[in-house]
Amino acid sequence: MRIMMVSSEAVPFAKTGGLADVASGLSNALAEAGNEVVLVMPCYRRFIPEDQRGSVVGEVRIDFPSTTIEATVYETRLPGDLVKVLLIDCPSFFDRSGLYVEGGSDYADNAERFLFFSRAAVELARTLFIPDVIHANDWQTGLIPALVLQSREQGGPLQDVGTVMTIHNMAFQGQFPSWQMMNTGIHPRFFNWRQLEFWGHLNLLKAGIAMADQVTTVSPTYAKEICRPEFGYGLDPVLEYRGDDLVGILNGVDMTVWNPEIDPRIETQYSADTVEEGKARCKAALQTEVGLPEKPEAMLFGMISRLTDQKGLDLITLKAGQFLGANVQLVVLGTGEERHENYLRGLQESHPEKVAAVIGFDDALAHRIEAGADAYLMPSQFEPCGLNQQYSLIYGTPPIVNAVGGLADSVVDTNSETLANGTANGFQFHHYHGDAFLDTVWRAVGLYQHFRDDWRKIVDHGMRKDSSWSGSARNYIDVYERALDRVRSDS
Repeated sequence: MRIMMVSSEAVPFAKTGGLADVASGLSNALAEAGNEVVLVMPCYRRFIPEDQRGSVVGEVRIDFPSTTIEATVYETRLPGDLVKVLLIDCPSFFDRSGLYVEGGSDYADNAERFLFFSRAAVELARTLFIPDVIHANDWQTGLIPALVLQSREQGGPLQDVGTVMTIHNMAFQGQFPSWQMMNTGIHPRFFNWRQLEFWGHLNLLKAGIAMADQVTTVSPTYAKEICRPEFGYGLDPVLEYRGDDLVGILNGVDMTVWNPEIDPRIETQYSADTVEEGKARCKAALQTEVGLPEKPEAMLFGMISRLTDQKGLDLITLKAGQFLGANVQLVVLGTGEERHENYLRGLQESHPEKVAAVIGFDDALAHRIEAGADAYLMPSQFEPCGLNQQYSLIYGTPPIVNAVGGLADSVVDTNSETLANGTANGFQFHHYHGDAFLDTVWRAVGLYQHFRDDWRKIVDHGMRKDSSWSGSARNYIDVYERALDRVRSDS
C-alpha cells in the first residue's frame, strides 16, 4: 500500500509533543511491514539545518485570494532509510523560532500557515506521490480530507484515494474566523454545520473528523471518552455521529530509543532477566546524580511531566507531604506552571533527603529516571494516550495512573486476579481525588516493601509486554483498508 503521512512535526526534525513521535514511529513501522510510506511536513528552517534537508525535488504553488505562495520541496529520509520525507520549505511561514507559538502566544497567521501546508501536501499527492491513503494528523492537517473529497468529485488522480484523520488531543482544534474559508481552496458550500462550520467559525479539527473516510484516536478508551461532553470540547456530537468510523489505537514505542537493553544513556543496560541487578545500579546512580542519599531500601518514585494540573500536579501538591512520611524518595523532572515549580522547590528544601526537583528538561536524565526509579507517578486528569507509562513498563518501573485514556488501556491494575493470570503491571485509581491517589500510592508501597515476589512479577509482566509499533501498525493498516472500502462503495 502507498501511504502519505502528513504531520506538522516529526522526530528527529521538529517536536513539541507526542505527535512527532507518532509521525515517525508509525511511518517506520508501516514501512517495515512492506508498505511504501512518504512523510510530508513543513521545513522549519530553525530546526532543520540545510545539510539535513536533502535534495530539491520540486516546487509547489498555492493560490490565495490576494497572492500566490510558493515553496520548495526537499526530499530526505527518516533514520533507518525506509521512509521518504518531503519537506515543504516556505520561509515566510516556517522560518520562525517556534512551530506554533512564540512568547507564549500563537502565531497570528497560524490559519494561513497550515491551510497552505495542507493544500501543498495535497498538491504533492497529485503530482509527486499518488498514494492509496492520506493519513492526516490533528488540526494542522484537518483540511486535507475536505480537499481530497472535493478533488474526488472533480475527478483526477485523487479520485480513488482514501483519507484517515487521527486526533491526538481534542483540546486543540484549529478554530479560526469564518473569513478564513477564502484561503482553504474549498467551495463555500462545505461551510455548513455538518462539515467545516462550528458556531460560526472555521474549525479544522471538525473538518477532518467530519470529512475523513475513517477517524482514529490514540487509545481505545480515549475514543470512547471524546464522545462525551466532558472530553469532547464541543465536538462530541460530531464524534458520536462518526462512531461507526471511529477507532482508538494505542500508540507504540520506538524500541530503538526506549529500550533498557540497548539504552546508552543509563548507568547499566539490563533486560527482564537481569532487571534486579540492573535497576539497583541505575537507582544508585540516579540518587547520586540528583543529590539524594543512596538508600537502596527506600522506594524511589519518578515523575517526568509538564507541571500542570492536567498532569496531576494538584494531587502531588495535595498528598506528597503524606506519602513522604514513609521510607520513600521522589525525583521530578519538568517545567510548567510557576506555582507548581515553586511548590516542588519548596518540597525539596523541606525534605532534602527525600525529594529532588529538577526544573527543566533533560532527555538523557529522563531515560535515567525511567531506569532508576522503582515506580512511576502519572496521575493525569486526562491522557489521550500517554508515553511515559509505556516507557516505564519497558524499563521495569510500574506506573501509578489515573485510569483514563491510554493509561487505562496500557496499565493493568494489580490485584489477586491479575497477579494470578499474569497481566498485572501497575496500579490504577478510578476517581480523580487526592484520597484515591494516596490509597493507590500506599498499595504500591506496601507491595514493594512487603511482597517482593509479587513486585517482581508485575515488573516482569510490564517488561515482557509488546509495546512496539508493530501491533499498532497492523491496526492502522486495517483502518486504511476500511477507508479504501468506503471510497470504493461511494464511487
